Amino acid sequence: MKILVIGGSYFFGRVFVMLAAKEHDVTVLNRGTYSVEQLGAKQITGDRKDAAVWRSVEDNYDCVVDFCAYEERDIAKVLENMPGNIRQYVFISTVDVYQRGISGLKGEETPLETRPLPGEAGAYIAGKVALEREVREECAGRGIACTILRPAILYGPLNYAPRESVYIRLMVQNHVLPDITDATGSFQFVYVRDAAEAVLKCLLNPKAYGEAYNLCGEEVLTYEAFFRELKRASDVEVQQIPLTAREAEGQGLPLPFPVTEEETELYSNQKGKTLLGMRYTEIAEGMARTYRAFRNL
Repeated sequence: MKILVIGGSYFFGRVFVMLAAKEHDVTVLNRGTYSVEQLGAKQITGDRKDAAVWRSVEDNYDCVVDFCAYEERDIAKVLENMPGNIRQYVFISTVDVYQRGISGLKGEETPLETRPLPGEAGAYIAGKVALEREVREECAGRGIACTILRPAILYGPLNYAPRESVYIRLMVQNHVLPDITDATGSFQFVYVRDAAEAVLKCLLNPKAYGEAYNLCGEEVLTYEAFFRELKRASDVEVQQIPLTAREAEGQGLPLPFPVTEEETELYSNQKGKTLLGMRYTEIAEGMARTYRAFRNL
């Protein structure tokens, strides 16, 4: 299979390229900050917002996997300017596109958020919602199959976001973890390799054509459960220090997951498991792998 990856030098995209390049002909188009050639992939250097870059990509590709479309017209610019043929376009979106405040697990049929939300997070969500509509419209007009994948909170080795690695550093260097005493929120993770393998399951798979799939693990976590799994994965003695959420933020500790019940949004992974055979690593195993990957950094 001939695959063009847009992005692919960081975390999720990089793990996907590492897996896909073992079996397929993979080319990565990105700004060239990090080389992917040692992963077995070819590389095209350029800015995705430059139409001339896409006009120079003349090869035909079975699949395009887009990890870094964030703003309206990011996908349209690709498809309007690439002279080669594409059979399937896979867009990496997010579970955050769903309408807020709907009770129960959100499945792929749940309405998307159309209300303006504040701040950078609101702009990010609005961009992903617009791009989901854009990829469907642009692909339909060109006879290209499209697939949308909506991962929950990604974790695992290579994660550059200040999430689990921050707490692993606290454990290894200071032998401490916080205990957020007033946290009532819940959240779901997805181990990065599971998400990458889910992308592979969708490629040239008719069951993925025109569909959207949530990517999230089986467990619903809280801060208490998250810290418990980190301690279980650790090979050092760790003391937990009680802090309120405000106290933690005052000390510069990130609280990247929902802290309150009002912030909680939960999702169903049943569609992907039933139709595509997606499987998810248990949190204990995934966190142990993640701890081992970060502890010596």
